[in-house]
Amino acid sequence: MSLSRDKILKAHDLKLEKLRVPEWGGDVFLRPLTGKGRDAYEAGVYDVNTKKVRAENVRALLVSLTVADEKGELLFSPGDIESLGGKSAKALDRIFTAAQTMNAVSDAAMADVEGNSGAAQSGASTSS
Repeated sequence: MSLSRDKILKAHDLKLEKLRVPEWGGDVFLRPLTGKGRDAYEAGVYDVNTKKVRAENVRALLVSLTVADEKGELLFSPGDIESLGGKSAKALDRIFTAAQTMNAVSDAAMADVEGNSGAAQSGASTSS
């Protein structure tokens, strides 16, 4: 079946997944990255000047771009990344790992980003 413009734009393709975060005493909802969110993540972890992956706050950045409320609205803004980076590493890693899996964000994808001469295009991660 061929898809039309309207069907594509109306498709509900951001399905939420609930994730238990015992360190925070409850559950969060993870929303898949949008295209714009994926680009923001890649731009946030790739330094075009050094052509290397930045390691600072990569977990907090991905958490900020994927943790949502029950309606799918993101809970955090770019201004929250520094504060999120100060939260439990175990909690952040739990969410980061689930978000990586959900969004096919991998080290191999990051190698593609590095290989695209600074134009972050294919995926990003710096898993430990």
